[in-house]
Amino acid sequence: MLLFAVTGITLNHASQIESSPVTTTKSIELPPGLLDALNQKVENDEAENLDQQSFSQETISHRIPDEVAKWIGGQIGKPIVSRPADWSDDEIYMSMPGPGSDAWLAIDRETGSVEFEQTQRGWISYFNDLHKGRNTGPAWKWVLDLLALATLVFCITGLMLLIQHARRRKMTWPMVALGFVIPALVALLMIH
Repeated sequence: MLLFAVTGITLNHASQIESSPVTTTKSIELPPGLLDALNQKVENDEAENLDQQSFSQETISHRIPDEVAKWIGGQIGKPIVSRPADWSDDEIYMSMPGPGSDAWLAIDRETGSVEFEQTQRGWISYFNDLHKGRNTGPAWKWVLDLLALATLVFCITGLMLLIQHARRRKMTWPMVALGFVIPALVALLMIH
């Protein structure tokens, strides 16, 4: 909850927080055997499911063969095995966004030339993306849902405690009312 409180503040003031994105680029060449495995995947897909004419004119999304993906992942320092890629006649393109970063990978299907670029936007951006669940995957979305559920439980039990102790404290309900009225007035009168 502390992470969400702090990142709530940093998100509200994101335009005032300076960052220095760091971009890393790498160029590598696929070994001939892996380039052959890549092209073999295309031939197998064409034979199984794809109409030859539509394959040559459209971009199709499917995975890179595991042995190629593992080799590239080892070279660039980022796993790509389970990610889908867009395949066209001359190139394979993979978008690889993550919390606090953006990355892409392009493979020239004829030459085996691989281009990789990653931009890291810093720790504040990383934690802000965690707060929003941006590019975090299903496991983190479950964490967010559980935290939201826990917060809901805290709010409901807090309200039950207010009801229970309100008889002894005269300012309980006026303070609760102010907690609703002040944000409502700000929202109605000051947001344009």
